[in-house]
Amino acid sequence: MIEPFPILVSTDWLADNLDASALVVLDASRHLPDAGRDPRAEFEDAHIPGARFLDLASFTDPDSSVPAALPTPAQVAERLAKLGVAIGDRIVLYDDSAVKTSARAWFALSSVGVEPVAVLDGGLGKWKAEGRPLESGIPEPSSAWLMPLSAAQNVATKEQMLSNLGSRDEQVLDARSADRVFGHGSDPVHGGQNGRIPGSLNLPFGAVFQDDRTFKPPHDLRAAFAAAGVDLSRPLVTSCGSGVTASVLLFAAHLAGKDDVRLYDGSWQEWAADPDTPKEQGPA
Repeated sequence: MIEPFPILVSTDWLADNLDASALVVLDASRHLPDAGRDPRAEFEDAHIPGARFLDLASFTDPDSSVPAALPTPAQVAERLAKLGVAIGDRIVLYDDSAVKTSARAWFALSSVGVEPVAVLDGGLGKWKAEGRPLESGIPEPSSAWLMPLSAAQNVATKEQMLSNLGSRDEQVLDARSADRVFGHGSDPVHGGQNGRIPGSLNLPFGAVFQDDRTFKPPHDLRAAFAAAGVDLSRPLVTSCGSGVTASVLLFAAHLAGKDDVRLYDGSWQEWAADPDTPKEQGPA
């Protein structure tokens, strides 16, 4: 019987519980286009024993107008069933990505009611650095029943973000680097122009990690949010280039004890592509 675990688990915890029957480990690695990495091939070469490959790059809603949109509840249920994840299983997500994509997978699952779901602190990099076991190959788990899931309530649309420009009910926090948020010129990751949604604050996602790429403790996370100008007593929406590192900030906010946070899934990629949305460039 596995003891309850929070949304963040250590490598020690996973090593101690790896053989538990109700535990499912999913590799949620996904990389930036210019990284030149193939997450499936890397998974096949070496992964945490018993892990299954989530294929986060294809874990999207192709019918949405939002670039690389979050999957629908039905798509989540279908993917988990295909991977053999059953109702009641405890899920641990990990990645080996520079942009910490397990947080995106955590949000995709938890936002539609999949629970319990945790992220492995430090990911595959820490697991490897500690000399823990690995295995190769692509497992073929038996299919499971589809889970009954609900529509996500904590995803912000472009229309809601436009409305928020007038009300300022929610703070907007951008996870991209400061040069992309406050600079001019072209966005080096997604193309188009650098810039930001008017009134956005900025906390580069790397600021929520320690040197070993584990998350900072809650009091340090709260300090990082406060230093970025975030009032933790007020609602918050996180944004980035395409909704990936915004998920990291949203996850970090939950670790810091803040639950009234939404994700702008379309993020700057959707906002910048619309000629009618207002945009800011240069210093705040």
